[in-house]
Amino acid sequence: MNQKAITNAQNFHKSFPQYKETPLAELKNMAGFLGLNDMFVKDESYRFGLNAFKVLGGSFAMANYIAERLGKDVSEITYDVMVSPKLKEDLGQVTFYTATDGNHGRGVAWAANKLGQKSVVLMPKGSTKMRFDNIKKEGAEVTIEDVNYDECVRKANALAEANENGVMVQDTAWDGYEKIPTWIMQGYGTMALEAAKQLREAGVERPTHVFIQAGVGSLAGAVVGFFANLFPENPPIMTVMEAQVADCLYQTAEANDDKIHFATGDLQTIMAGLACGEPNTISFDILRNHVANFASCPDWVTERGMKMLGAPIKGDPQVVSGESGAVGMGLVSTLMQDPAYADMKAQLQLDENSKVLMFSTEGDTDPDNYKKILWGINK
Repeated sequence: MNQKAITNAQNFHKSFPQYKETPLAELKNMAGFLGLNDMFVKDESYRFGLNAFKVLGGSFAMANYIAERLGKDVSEITYDVMVSPKLKEDLGQVTFYTATDGNHGRGVAWAANKLGQKSVVLMPKGSTKMRFDNIKKEGAEVTIEDVNYDECVRKANALAEANENGVMVQDTAWDGYEKIPTWIMQGYGTMALEAAKQLREAGVERPTHVFIQAGVGSLAGAVVGFFANLFPENPPIMTVMEAQVADCLYQTAEANDDKIHFATGDLQTIMAGLACGEPNTISFDILRNHVANFASCPDWVTERGMKMLGAPIKGDPQVVSGESGAVGMGLVSTLMQDPAYADMKAQLQLDENSKVLMFSTEGDTDPDNYKKILWGINK
């Protein structure tokens, strides 16, 4: 997650005609209300028109795969090269496989569609029709399986291995599958690199705190690794947040026994993008060395965050943040306002001097549920 790797990823993304920096919303009035110095939210609902950040990882992994197949450097693989008829002629027919709650699969399907290639996407039980339809619109072969996310990963990988032209594009790692997840993490780094630049433009050289959510931990590893490299002598206090029913990183950190621990069961949470029970092994190597705190968050935490971001204090910009995007806002506001969490607030060193950075990784990717949470209506 060093500067060179992340800059390579951003240069690739900049070659897309759809590329534009997503906004960094400054919630100055909300910060004052909560008793903080300042608060910034990276709003990924604007990313490539896909309403979520995930496409950054899948597209960059595909670019690296193509570069490796063709004996090129990834810097030679731009958007124009990727969509050219010559590339398809050189590459041949490839099918990209993945498992997803929605956002990652949509990004992979979108990128495969641009390449003129096939994609196969498996979704866990409980996935919403809207997320299914959004992936289908990108030309993918998509199914909702009667198993949880981690089992979908195994099924998708088995399909990829059975197809001589199949490639697994997954944002988690296991023994023997590390290269593509690393590329995906580097792709996510574009978001962190943008945020650091935008903070400097806002007069903040260094955030005191970074809050980042985690499913398998790939995004968290990318963000934490980037800021640990950017401020090696004085890194921000970094906190990783998970859905309580899928808190595999929290359990692994709590056990502190040099073993990876899984969260099991159906993993049912409104934070669908965080409903992953098995950690990314390479990401956890980053997190264990640079994360100060792990937080296991019930659904009400992110519901609180969605409401606060969606109905901000007058003068602050609105951030439309979905269930997997708003958990940081919910956690920070709870720590600052609820006396029951005073000890945790003190442990995280949150006070009137804190300049907080968080990431809203998706917009209203489930519009019906978004309206239900914010407006209290079912349609």
